[in-house]
Amino acid sequence: MPQLGETVKEGTVTAWHKQVGERVQEGEPLFEITTDKVDTEIPAPVSGVLRAIVVLAGQTVSVGTRLATIEEAKQAQGLSEVAAPAPRHRESEPLLSPVVRKLIAENQLDSAEIPGTGAEGRITRNDVLAYLERHKAVSGPRGEGKRLPLSRIRKRTAEQMALSWRSIPHVLQAVEVDFHAVDLLRREHHQVWKTREGWSLTYLPFVARAVCEAVADFPAVNATLEADSLMLHPRVNLGIAVDLGPDGLIVPVVKDADQKSLPELARAIHSLVEKARARLLSPDDLTEATYTLSNSGSFGTLLTAPIINPPQVAILSIDGVVKKPVVVEGAEGETVTIRPIGVLAQSFDHRAFDGAYSAAYLRRLKEILQGGDWSAALESTSGPRTTER
Repeated sequence: MPQLGETVKEGTVTAWHKQVGERVQEGEPLFEITTDKVDTEIPAPVSGVLRAIVVLAGQTVSVGTRLATIEEAKQAQGLSEVAAPAPRHRESEPLLSPVVRKLIAENQLDSAEIPGTGAEGRITRNDVLAYLERHKAVSGPRGEGKRLPLSRIRKRTAEQMALSWRSIPHVLQAVEVDFHAVDLLRREHHQVWKTREGWSLTYLPFVARAVCEAVADFPAVNATLEADSLMLHPRVNLGIAVDLGPDGLIVPVVKDADQKSLPELARAIHSLVEKARARLLSPDDLTEATYTLSNSGSFGTLLTAPIINPPQVAILSIDGVVKKPVVVEGAEGETVTIRPIGVLAQSFDHRAFDGAYSAAYLRRLKEILQGGDWSAALESTSGPRTTER
């Protein structure tokens, strides 16, 4: 069992792509493993003959456990004893992992009707769930609705969120933020950025950069609760919630976000989101988050009360930015003008700190977003310089 991440201690074998007695080529897919929310395809380390499979599909073992034996090509020459190959599948019968086989059986599906997107056209669990969603979800007589099995990610999310809600005293606080300065810069650089990068510059990296600066003044926000102590983290590792549609939600992590410039943060976030949606995340991409951002703003939400992901002690929701009439104070007094206004809502663990601390943090976050020199931040390798405290 390979070491797939710094904090990963075990994994579950979900499928073997080769049978005992078959030849394997170095680098070709040999088996699949799953660790928490990520499925990973493992290539053969050498070329040769697969002599034994020690750990069958469906078994969970620790990192370093021997899974199989490959006899390298040179060693295999001249040997007369060959392990008996396992029964081969008929050409018309696809190779299915135990999880996929169970899903197909439970829902009385025909595997021949399900298009496979895995290696060599294999059917994956996501293929079965997508098929159920499109065509043949298990349903009762008319009027009883339909029943969809929960994906592994959805089950894991349900367990974590239920535990969080039962055990953490959640408090919600929110502030309105005038995104005028950010919006001016986004519109000014929109075409240049999109031409160079291939995608649009959103509000999310600006909020992420502001969070990195604000937590320097409020370290208890960037912490984890451990028994009767609060662990303040020197690194700011931002979890970015990514919607995977029917499969659920996954939270990849931008490591050392506070060390990145605004453009670097934007690229790191975009890269992780793309990897998440393409199912290419590694276990390391999902570990060590110290603070989480949940971005519902693209759907036009007004206010979201996000659930904390333990052992973290806070999570920030970025809701929709809409144009509103606001009162602005200037040299000639107060005037009413139209500004892009959004809500930032933080859920925090009341065991870690109190409302005044959270409110002061949100005020600082607002100051940075409204008063930061974002033009300089877009060109530099450091954070924005704020003009108000």
